[in-house]
Amino acid sequence: MDSREAIIQAATALIEENGEHPENITVREICKRAGVGLGLVNYHFGNKDQLIEQCVERMINGIIENFQRIREETDALPPFEKLENLGNMTLDFLFAHKAISKISVLSDMRSPKRSDNTSRTYEAFLPLVAACHPDWDEVTVKRKTFCLITMMQQMFLRWETVSSQMGLDLSKRENRKVWHGQILHDILEV
Repeated sequence: MDSREAIIQAATALIEENGEHPENITVREICKRAGVGLGLVNYHFGNKDQLIEQCVERMINGIIENFQRIREETDALPPFEKLENLGNMTLDFLFAHKAISKISVLSDMRSPKRSDNTSRTYEAFLPLVAACHPDWDEVTVKRKTFCLITMMQQMFLRWETVSSQMGLDLSKRENRKVWHGQILHDILEV
């Protein structure tokens, strides 16, 4: 394994271990675990924050790639149910991997890229929103999909505030499912 990959694997393991506090990870700790010299993090990634963002993006890419498989497995369901299932799975992942997900969402907001995780999630949801409303034009479908992804990100990032304001504990899966279903009905007007 080359030094770049060893650094990514070490940093990924440390991110998973540190959960809510990836800021506590040091370059020294990453390099020690990877068995490489300190200068290689800067050489390969520029700095620790860029390394962590790349690790998180890689981790979430694996989940996003599963969206296609899940869509295929749920082919027999009506489009709305497919969209609901995909949304619930996405929210479950976000809440189960809070630290990684927070880094990913905030990184995408801070430095948007055409192929970032938010864009890839949007692309995965777009055909399902279109299938729910074949009567909508392309611009409407894109706008509604954008609203849905944005709502899900806010539901995750601000879950404590939203829970307080709505009187619904979003840390509980069943409550998230209910609220997500209501959001879907609101956005899709069904």
